[in-house]
Amino acid sequence: MQTVTKIIVSPEDIDQLGHVNYLKYILFLEKGVGNWYKQAGVSFRELRAKDLGTVVLKMDVSYLKEARLGDTLFVKTTLTNVGTKSFSVKQEIYNQDDILITEASKTFVMFNTATRKGVPVVEEIARHFKCAQ
Repeated sequence: MQTVTKIIVSPEDIDQLGHVNYLKYILFLEKGVGNWYKQAGVSFRELRAKDLGTVVLKMDVSYLKEARLGDTLFVKTTLTNVGTKSFSVKQEIYNQDDILITEASKTFVMFNTATRKGVPVVEEIARHFKCAQ
């Protein structure tokens, strides 16, 4: 399953060089993952009620082109792998001209908040990888 999250670049996203600050891209990517969870039917409230959550194990980001004030960005998020206790997503940010400006990969670990240990990936997430194969 792939989701697309639309973001309009605002003044607070811009740094002293006149383009989007690199930290803001990480926030944009996080919005994309949050939207993916929502559209996948994964409820943070329900996960927390079961003492579950996800934590980022690894993140790799490539900044290819700049984004500027007023640009419309589209964060595409796709589940790419599900392991026993971890899963990965690929994310791409395109601008309004359909030019790829940022790409990222993230690996998450399913985490029990009470025991502070990794646990098997919940079916609400895993099923979306099975469907894509």
